[in-house]
Amino acid sequence: MRVALFVTCVNDALHPGTGTAVVRLLERLGIGVDFPAAQSCCGQPQYNTGYRHETEPLLRRTAHAFAGYDHVVTPSGSCAAMLREHYPRIGRRAAEEGRGTELAELAADLAPRTYELTEFLVDVLGTVDVGAYYPHTVTYHPSCHGLRSLGLGDRPRRLLAAVEGLDLRELPGAAECCGFGGTFAVKNPDVSGAMADDKVRAALSTGADVLCGADNSCLAHLGGTLRRRGAPLRTLHLAEILASTREDHR
Repeated sequence: MRVALFVTCVNDALHPGTGTAVVRLLERLGIGVDFPAAQSCCGQPQYNTGYRHETEPLLRRTAHAFAGYDHVVTPSGSCAAMLREHYPRIGRRAAEEGRGTELAELAADLAPRTYELTEFLVDVLGTVDVGAYYPHTVTYHPSCHGLRSLGLGDRPRRLLAAVEGLDLRELPGAAECCGFGGTFAVKNPDVSGAMADDKVRAALSTGADVLCGADNSCLAHLGGTLRRRGAPLRTLHLAEILASTREDHR
């Protein structure tokens, strides 16, 4: 099995520990992981802002970077959704505009090989207990792309529930958006901030030590809100919890 890590630009630039955690976790489960150096931004910011044509070179670059791998695994629901849902749409539009079928063919090849991390663990590896140890109280926020676009369902919660030492607390209003939404937070800062305040109040009500999620972009948004309030709750990507072992807590 040839597996490639699509780390995403947000993680590479701001949260490199998440990418390292994915590699540690998968290698512990017996999966070798490659990191194609040619990977770059998938084009989600451009596409979400309406620059479809400017996204096409990034589709092409991403598809070529991950060519030949059995599975492409990413610790980001939003970027997984970009490759799985929006790349095929971009390819179809290019073909409809009479610009050939190259992009459609590249997208059709890449999309079914792309997995968000929890999907890969549960659906491909068939595992829920990954041998993790994390002695903290945790509440989980499901990001919109993972919840609605990918349909991750209870996969993340099942993985967290199987972690030794972890006390999983239910998050009130978990299905509500945190207010980040990529460029939405930039274009609508007041609404975005109000939504983040609602989510933070719900998270604090659980009494958890850690607010966990599967998208660092959403966690950065919520983490900033928590820091401005001086709240004790900290944010952490799910991959870093699943990669944790007893040796990390000695």
